Amino acid sequence: MSLHIAAKPGDIADTVLISGDPLRIKHMAELFLEDAFCFNDIRGMLGYTGFYKGKRVSMMGTGIGIPTTTLFVHELASSYDVKNIIRVGTMGAMQSDLEIGDLVLAMSASSDSSMNRLYFDGLDFAPTANFQLLQKAVAVAHDNTFATRVGSIFSTDSFYSEQENRWEKWIAHGTLGVEMETSALYTLAAKFKMKALSILSVSDNLVTGTSATANVRETAFSNMFRVALEIAE
Repeated sequence: MSLHIAAKPGDIADTVLISGDPLRIKHMAELFLEDAFCFNDIRGMLGYTGFYKGKRVSMMGTGIGIPTTTLFVHELASSYDVKNIIRVGTMGAMQSDLEIGDLVLAMSASSDSSMNRLYFDGLDFAPTANFQLLQKAVAVAHDNTFATRVGSIFSTDSFYSEQENRWEKWIAHGTLGVEMETSALYTLAAKFKMKALSILSVSDNLVTGTSATANVRETAFSNMFRVALEIAE
């Protein structure tokens, strides 16, 4: 039984695209899915199931951050037996050559969250993407000539911080960007034997100071959804 998802058995497909912004999910479901229906609106976390090129796919909002992402991913896995979860979201770039709208395929995710250390008795678990999904996403992005990078990202619990030079070490070690969910997604995917991948659009750059508007963040980053839908199983 799920406490936060109202879907009936069979309402949710084997592959679910998740995003922090439920309005982005609504917009993309209307844009890409045929015969879509809404299976969830509890707490405004909209979820839809429909068809993309004949494949049955679901999309759902999760809210911002590791705690809410963990909640919904856990229930999708334990209550609905979801096989594949693909995060489609935005990130702040940490490398100066990444531009607004570029795609980043997250191979691994470092974090300042205590979630994994609590679960693994103080030790560090290294959350990584599913190689098969990552490999397919690289091929689709290449075929569509989308500007794409593959590498490590950082999942943070703190959007705002007073710490000076907070990202200096991560930038120096080649981290591509920062967001707030992927580390938890990859860890739970390992626990529940699911395939997971984060496909991210650069919404701002912490080095250059460039930034997309709120409207662009919600509606314009469609390439990551195209890649995710093409690799849906």
